[in-house]
Amino acid sequence: MEKCDGSVLVVDDEPIVREMMEGFLAPVGYDVICVESGPEALEQIGNVNPDVILLDVMMPDMSGFELCERLKADKRWQHIPIILVTALSSKDDLVRGFDAGADDFLNKPVDSVELRARVRSLLRVKKQYDELESTLRLREDLTHMIVHDIRTPLTAILGYSELLLVRNTLSAADAEDVSSIQQQAYRLNEFLNDMLILAKLEAEKLILNRSMVNMNELVQQIKTNYDVVAQSKRISFVADLSPESQLVLLDANLFQRVLENLISNALKFSPSESMVALQVSYPQARTLFSSSVPRVRIKIMDQGPGITEEYRNRIFDKYEIVRMDEGRDPQIGLGLAFCKMVIEAHGGRIFVEPNQPTGSIFIVEI
Repeated sequence: MEKCDGSVLVVDDEPIVREMMEGFLAPVGYDVICVESGPEALEQIGNVNPDVILLDVMMPDMSGFELCERLKADKRWQHIPIILVTALSSKDDLVRGFDAGADDFLNKPVDSVELRARVRSLLRVKKQYDELESTLRLREDLTHMIVHDIRTPLTAILGYSELLLVRNTLSAADAEDVSSIQQQAYRLNEFLNDMLILAKLEAEKLILNRSMVNMNELVQQIKTNYDVVAQSKRISFVADLSPESQLVLLDANLFQRVLENLISNALKFSPSESMVALQVSYPQARTLFSSSVPRVRIKIMDQGPGITEEYRNRIFDKYEIVRMDEGRDPQIGLGLAFCKMVIEAHGGRIFVEPNQPTGSIFIVEI
């Protein structure tokens, strides 16, 4: 008889079925834990952390379908394979089970050979998932270590470049070169900051320092900072701010960086003699309060090459490579991934629409 490793959580309200499942699986090496209801399974799963769940469909208080949905909706447990054990056999029941997130089915009465085969199959899937998760964690840890280690030489570059400029002993050409080095070092420093914030957001360790922010004032300040950039590229940069400015609860520093990323991209990809528009509106000011209506909506509109439909969702993925147009190098996504995670941490959303006749409209709603 084959010997197996792994833990199996059996959820069934019938004692005979629980004993039978344990009798089929324990002799071949599985660690079998039995509970008699959905609520008990939810209470015990954190202690058990099973590799596979055998879940009866027809149970009082909480059906197997409902428990399956709740487990698959919780990111702590959604990776655990679930086998629904049922006497139901209609196609509608099978569809309902798969919609609930079930990975496999077993029909009652359960055959011991089939049961072991299906558990073995899903354990292989779970093992592959665990190995992939371990590899991803190792990669993320390595990335974070590299980011932290880069900080020391980068600080030295910024410090010595500032020292050279302050001494005022360089020729005009050399001073311009050192200033360019310093600007690129600052860009790299912002890139590292974004990576660190992304890591904290992914690990749910970032604490938002929320305060009541006058949105019109914040946007106007950001626009003023980028007016010089727009003028240097001969781009008309306009702002359309709603007269009924409102206070919005958010992390001002992070939100400012989001808008700066979006405006910087708009100016970067817009040609000379074009226009970039920044619009702020407050939809709730025109309606009764509703959680489905955003408090503030911000649009950044450009007249650049635009974003093709296939990329409109992918551009917000971390490290996604997007070719904006034939005249530019492909863009590696990090800034937009940062924007998306910050906005979602505020309970909002960010998306992009085409501008007419050309360009893009990035929309932020909170």
